[in-house]
Amino acid sequence: QVQLVESGGGLVQPGGSLRLSCAASGRFSTIFAMGWYRQAPGNLRELVGDITRGGITNYADSVKGRFTISRDNAKNSVYLQMNSLKPEDTAVYFCNADFNTPLIGYTEAWGQGTQVTVSS
Repeated sequence: QVQLVESGGGLVQPGGSLRLSCAASGRFSTIFAMGWYRQAPGNLRELVGDITRGGITNYADSVKGRFTISRDNAKNSVYLQMNSLKPEDTAVYFCNADFNTPLIGYTEAWGQGTQVTVSS
């Protein structure tokens, strides 16, 4: 079983910054891609961005130039640095990762979500 735990959400004013963290735990041999998704009320969950094990990143057009994804493979963690935040960035942010586990092979996991609210 694998788990992802996010932290770092909160309330921030427009133009401000937040940094989200996500740490993986459990029984796995490898973490492949890791990513961040978000879901605003009434909307579908959407990809914010992701990062391969080798560090190649991909971002949604709406966050390019403002958000940065990074990971620390030694700490089994992924991070989302969010700058120049806008009210439309308000959502629950979810961490996602793909794992290779000894028991069941490939599996995907989601974090519980962390609320980000951008408001004055």
